Amino acid sequence: MTFLIGIVGKPSAGKSTFLNAACLTNAKVSELPFTTIEPNKGVAYIKTKCVCQDLKVDDNPKNSYCVNGDRFIPINVLDVAGLVPDAHKGKGLGNQFLNDLIRADALIHIIDISGSLDKTGKRIKMGENDPYDDILFLEKEINLWFKQILEREDWDKFVKSYARENKKFIEELYKRLSGIKVNRKQIIQALKNSSLEELSPSLWSDKDLLNFSKILREKSKPIIVVANKIDRENGMENFNRLKNNYTEKIIPCSALAEYFLRTYHQEKKIEYIPGSDSFRILDNEGFNQNELEGLKNIKEKIINHFSETGVQAALNFTVFSTLNQICVYPISDINKFSDNKGNILPDAFLVKKGTLLRNFVRDKIHTDLANHFIFGIDARTKRRLGENYELKHNDIIRIVTAK
Repeated sequence: MTFLIGIVGKPSAGKSTFLNAACLTNAKVSELPFTTIEPNKGVAYIKTKCVCQDLKVDDNPKNSYCVNGDRFIPINVLDVAGLVPDAHKGKGLGNQFLNDLIRADALIHIIDISGSLDKTGKRIKMGENDPYDDILFLEKEINLWFKQILEREDWDKFVKSYARENKKFIEELYKRLSGIKVNRKQIIQALKNSSLEELSPSLWSDKDLLNFSKILREKSKPIIVVANKIDRENGMENFNRLKNNYTEKIIPCSALAEYFLRTYHQEKKIEYIPGSDSFRILDNEGFNQNELEGLKNIKEKIINHFSETGVQAALNFTVFSTLNQICVYPISDINKFSDNKGNILPDAFLVKKGTLLRNFVRDKIHTDLANHFIFGIDARTKRRLGENYELKHNDIIRIVTAK
């Protein structure tokens, strides 16, 4: 499974610029609200230290790529139409926006930290809008969307059917929500955390349902806040104030700066690795004076302050910290660390922390191999691993089967 990360936010906050920066796509960018109507798709990459450095080998990846010891693993990204208040009622492009997000594993919320856009994305005086309000309204809209999906038109009839069968209710609720990528474990946790596991669903109040919807959304589609346009006037001031009000992590970012750096790198004008704290100009004559001044500002106002532009940090935090993923390298030859064609460390897979070895084989490699699984071998220590071995970050594993 490749992850799908949804990029959300109000119109003109910088969602499409973030997508373009992360994926080097060409989604249309404008300060006019609702420039994005149809969702824009792209492939971005999370970044992690590759095991090739520890092993002192030259790898040749197949499902990812490696640059100077950094392994970049692909994930899918989706930039959807801007969200405005009452989107769950269909306002703006709300219904389309929300339906585009049903398969997302997590949401990156791009906010305009400069405070220069109203709730509909129209330009206003710098600092007039409070970015904290943007966080609150978007989370509210997503939570209400979840509640709508739960309720539909037959909620009362639905809950009465399973009023005395808790296990049956969970199973039917899972079927009801399977289209929006919610699993049974998340439903059980949400029931427990909302103190509803012992209460018959037929007795739930509207407040109970909303609270359950909120907790279930937090578990199945967590939201990561990215403070875009951090280098604009009022950006740092608003960012520091926001950190005092909002208890979750906020990632400072300049998506436009990242886009420029990646574009110049692609044009071979600079040398730059996404997420790096530096870049090197290869040809001064390839830039005009304004472009050189822009690069200087990126270095002094963004990278020197935050160690990077924030785009890679947002992707990495979403996958590794929020979605709790680790990286695993399956191989065939434990001495050469290669597959059966001689490719060294060819594949790097993302799996949830706590995944057992047999489940990894079944879900990531091939079901048939899982059916004939005998044991695994840790390529570093040569230790034999059973089917219930809990995978660790940067494990290098050979799978031994009966076939």
